[in-house]
Amino acid sequence: MAELAIKKKRPKNLDLPTIRLPLPGILSIIHRISGAAMFLLLPFLLWLFQSSLTSPESFAGVKAVVGHPLAKIILLGLVWFYMHHFCAGIRYLLLDLHKGVELEAARLSSKIVFVVSIALTLIIGARVLW
Repeated sequence: MAELAIKKKRPKNLDLPTIRLPLPGILSIIHRISGAAMFLLLPFLLWLFQSSLTSPESFAGVKAVVGHPLAKIILLGLVWFYMHHFCAGIRYLLLDLHKGVELEAARLSSKIVFVVSIALTLIIGARVLW
């Protein structure tokens, strides 16, 4: 009897475009991607910061690089990664404390994380980058 359960084929859906994740699932994936991106870009950001502090000439060079529109878009993306990761991290801490684990509360907190992270990104981006 146990052998039949082991050999039984389970349905698999490996067609990624047809998989529909709920909003908390999408939030979780973006949380992981944002953490990995921030980790991988940290050496570049530290180098940029360090080179801006070495001399007035290197500061002017960094300022010119950061002033480029493409660099501003990339930095705005990094700000959003940070804000999203921070807000989602607070949500996960609350979930660890068993707050908001019900289905409707989890969906609502996912929406709140997206709205707050985008709003904070726009506020910080408008203040710092432009």
